[in-house]
Amino acid sequence: MAQYTPMMQQYLKIKAEQKDAFLFFRLGDFYEMFFDDALSASRELEITLTSRDGGGEDRIPMCGVPYHSAENYIKQLIEKGFKVAICEQVEDPRTAKGVVKREVVQLITPGTVMEGSMLDEKENNYLASVSKFSDGTYTVSYNDLTTGENSIALVTDGFDAVLSELFNRPVKEVVVDESFDEAKQQMFKDRLGFTISYSNNTEIDEQFYPLVESIHSDKFIEGFGRLLQYIKHTQKRSLDHLRPVQTIELKKYMSLDMYSKRNLELVETLRKQGKKGSLLSVMDHTITAMGSRTLKKWLERPLLLKEDIKGRHDQLEGLLEHFFERETIREQLSSVYDLERLAGRVAYGNVNARDLIQLKHSLSSIPEIMETLKQFEHPAVDDLFRSIDPLPNLRLLLEESLNEDAPITIKEGGMIRDGYHAQLDEYRDASRNGKKWIAELEAEERKQTGIKSLKIGYNRVFGYYIEVTKANIAHLPEGRYERKQTLTNAERYITPELKEKESLILEAQDKSMELEYQLFLEVREQVKEYVHPLQLLAEQISRIDVLQGFAQLADEQSYVRPQFNENRTIDIKQGRHPVVEQVMKNESFVPNDVFMDQTKDILLITGPNMSGKSTYMRQLALTSIMAQIGSFVPCESASLAIFDQIFTRIGAADDLVSGQSTFMVEMLEANHALSHATENSLILLDEIGRGTSTYDGMALAQAIVEHIHENVRAKTLFSTHYHELTTLEEELVRLKNIHVRAEEYEGHVIFLHQIQDGAADESYGIHVAKLAELPNELIERATYLLNTLESGRQEVSAAKEQQQLSLFEEEKPVQQKNTSPLEKRVGSLNLMEMTPMDAMNELYQLQKQLKS
Repeated sequence: MAQYTPMMQQYLKIKAEQKDAFLFFRLGDFYEMFFDDALSASRELEITLTSRDGGGEDRIPMCGVPYHSAENYIKQLIEKGFKVAICEQVEDPRTAKGVVKREVVQLITPGTVMEGSMLDEKENNYLASVSKFSDGTYTVSYNDLTTGENSIALVTDGFDAVLSELFNRPVKEVVVDESFDEAKQQMFKDRLGFTISYSNNTEIDEQFYPLVESIHSDKFIEGFGRLLQYIKHTQKRSLDHLRPVQTIELKKYMSLDMYSKRNLELVETLRKQGKKGSLLSVMDHTITAMGSRTLKKWLERPLLLKEDIKGRHDQLEGLLEHFFERETIREQLSSVYDLERLAGRVAYGNVNARDLIQLKHSLSSIPEIMETLKQFEHPAVDDLFRSIDPLPNLRLLLEESLNEDAPITIKEGGMIRDGYHAQLDEYRDASRNGKKWIAELEAEERKQTGIKSLKIGYNRVFGYYIEVTKANIAHLPEGRYERKQTLTNAERYITPELKEKESLILEAQDKSMELEYQLFLEVREQVKEYVHPLQLLAEQISRIDVLQGFAQLADEQSYVRPQFNENRTIDIKQGRHPVVEQVMKNESFVPNDVFMDQTKDILLITGPNMSGKSTYMRQLALTSIMAQIGSFVPCESASLAIFDQIFTRIGAADDLVSGQSTFMVEMLEANHALSHATENSLILLDEIGRGTSTYDGMALAQAIVEHIHENVRAKTLFSTHYHELTTLEEELVRLKNIHVRAEEYEGHVIFLHQIQDGAADESYGIHVAKLAELPNELIERATYLLNTLESGRQEVSAAKEQQQLSLFEEEKPVQQKNTSPLEKRVGSLNLMEMTPMDAMNELYQLQKQLKS
């Protein structure tokens, strides 16, 4: 260190404490970066890399960004998963002795962003922490710093369940203990794309005790303490807006693992990984940003308690009955800004006058919304507004204190309304009258001197001055004008009268701006007292917004209220896929029924590719999810069971990140469903077994169906191309064959997309290839091969039948023979007690033994 200059030593000392972050080191009007930070930042931000002398033998790499435009550069780094430590000058350079004192005033990370330009207004920005305990359980804690929301859940089903839980929310960063398993940390990075941070301290400071008053679990205290300590370490400022921790009781919500959420495309599509084309995009008819975030939370956690679901349906029904009043509500909601994040910024201390004006407008709309809701005259709708506090005192404070056209900056004046503070009014009066006096003086000087071009001006360096062109200098009276500045074509002067008035005017202006800044800080502190009531108000308005959006959707798309039964029956009449029907637009979507009562647990679906099997399966899952978040559903009528979990295996995609093939992913997802499903779950399995050879696949598919039928007993939709499986209907009493109807006309297949009872008679694979416009010679060759194969299959089948008949022509004495160890092992297997994965492994071992 001694070889470097004092300033560079200061930088290195601070950087040593921020090893995993870019250090933005304030030097004048720039944030500078040095050494490795400079090399990396110049590459990531595509800015010029230069160097400077720092006292050592070699020049030091350096790059920098202007202070006034740093936010955009910080945003780029945060979006790439980096952290940025902001190091500011904390003493006046004019009074500093030696190197100006500097400190890190904030650490910005992907999970702790507060700046609005770096956030998606319709999505939460969660920081999470994961703590593991000796009994194999985990706690998962969440915080959204922008809204103050805190929550925690206990996960008892292993690390895969932790991944699914984290996948369920828009988490950007996860905090763990430094001893946390490295392989699991890598899974956070590779599979979920998280930034990893560390905190070993789990103590909760006394000032934060109110946040955990309702928590009585030591695991929860430790898990949340880790998260809180990290927030405290990175933010270094007021955290008064943090809300009490809510316990997420996972058993109160439908469980959706990461596979199901992805395969059903609830919040983003598989292909483009964007919102458009997802269920969220179809359902989001909210007006406010906080309403949109609430809808996403509801989608992530469908309800399980019938009374809670009924409560939402009742309120939705009440809103749906009054079209004109609902339109008025939508119009009024458009004047409500993001109360959640405004409250967060107030507490955080980075709110400006414009933000508070937005808050005032929002509060002005609340009484209007409440009055409109009264007009619905529906008891469930009354519950939506009965407990709302419109905060009239806060609204009055903002109306009396702030100018409507307040500027963005808070140090240049113009924020406080006239009449709010007597001393400020006096300063303003002096300043305004002074300017009027200046205008009168200019007119008087022109009259006395006869110089029409004479003018009085002002600049920050010289203050007020009288400017006269050089051609008119001779007309100035002697003795009263004192030269102040010489220009190329003019001279600037000062007079005793002007000097005296300048002192009064400038003093009034300076004092006015200084007082106004102090008054604004006082107003902001008064608003800060309303942070928690504002957060409660935001929750209530968000709920109203989501439910009116549900009503709007139900009205536009003719959705109906679902009913729930206790006997595990699914009875949907003319059900539709909520996303596909909107994507099709002008084309008419073909609706279908779904019926499964206590006597039927499995629907085995056959039919050609492109006929709609996957759509039919997905629409049942989406209908159930929509019903359990409180929405009406796309059909003519629906009586549903409440599902505790939904498992899906739809679509094939290699997991290249973890090096797993399509077939392995297929087996892992199938195993996950079979291991965790209950009789109150819904399982969707599409084309299981297609990732391996025909006979392997067919055997596994049949074993899985049998296992679900005999052991799991969950409601299951199982689509397949293995027509041989349709014979299972004769063996499994709670299985029913259905197929998607298609017709052949003049050598072409026509998909009717209608579900009918029974098995499909053929697969139409070559017809689908023809629709894909494969070469004609290829289609003809495939047709020839198909006919040949089918002829051969018929001959083999006839030979087998003849062979079987011959067995009964005459009885032959049974010959005793020695039983081999291999036969004994096969005979000892209890297939009905084995999972499909166990069966596959056992088959592999037997084959290996046979070959040896």
